[in-house]
Amino acid sequence: MIPAPPTLRFDCVAREFPGGVRAVDGVTLSLSPGSFTAVIGPSGCGKTTLIRLAAGLDVPTAGRVDAGTTKRSCSLCFQDPRLLPWRRVVDNVALPLELVGVPRARRHASALEVLQAAGLAHASRMLPAQLSGGMRMRVALARALVTQPQVLLLDEPCSAVDEFTRMQLDAEILRAWRACGATTMLVTHSVSEAVWLADRVVVMAHGRVHADHTVRVDRASRDRSDSAFLGEVEHCMRLLAAASGKAAA
Repeated sequence: MIPAPPTLRFDCVAREFPGGVRAVDGVTLSLSPGSFTAVIGPSGCGKTTLIRLAAGLDVPTAGRVDAGTTKRSCSLCFQDPRLLPWRRVVDNVALPLELVGVPRARRHASALEVLQAAGLAHASRMLPAQLSGGMRMRVALARALVTQPQVLLLDEPCSAVDEFTRMQLDAEILRAWRACGATTMLVTHSVSEAVWLADRVVVMAHGRVHADHTVRVDRASRDRSDSAFLGEVEHCMRLLAAASGKAAA
């Protein structure tokens, strides 16, 4: 039985680097179990540092990051696919299971199951060089999901693709989130992507939370061309402009 997803909490979290640079400065957030939260903000505002702290790739200078009192599965999907070029797709996806000692037959079966769900079964024997950029990111997402994570962290996974491919990847991210039910945190520079995917949009500036907005368009009725959706995007754009210290248009 897969454990229920946890609440992901940041309690007065700060991260200071040598030279006195505070990338994250007193962030307090609580991401409810199974929710989808997007974090946006100008470059250098601390978004990536925050998600690295959530993933355990860095430790806070002050405060605490908490994903529950018991050990939870956490997966991070980076901006770059980071696939091993000499390994076929199925072996790349199975890598997290291989690293914890899952037998070959079991990890391949799990990898193929995730690839099938993502519509990538036909690519299982291919090498990364044989894939398009969008397909490589879909493989990276499948690798993040193969462990059945309870916390899913996405660090700008669509930043290096064109707008049409981004929309396709967004649809795959949404499908994957619905399937795994993980507490999910997405860092993105795309306000439209944030509003389309998330229940909540957190705007950061200067290492702090500038605004915390609940998306008011029901997920089932979200349409990128609908006036209600565009209104939400405009509202978040204004929050982002304020966070950037610029006047909204």
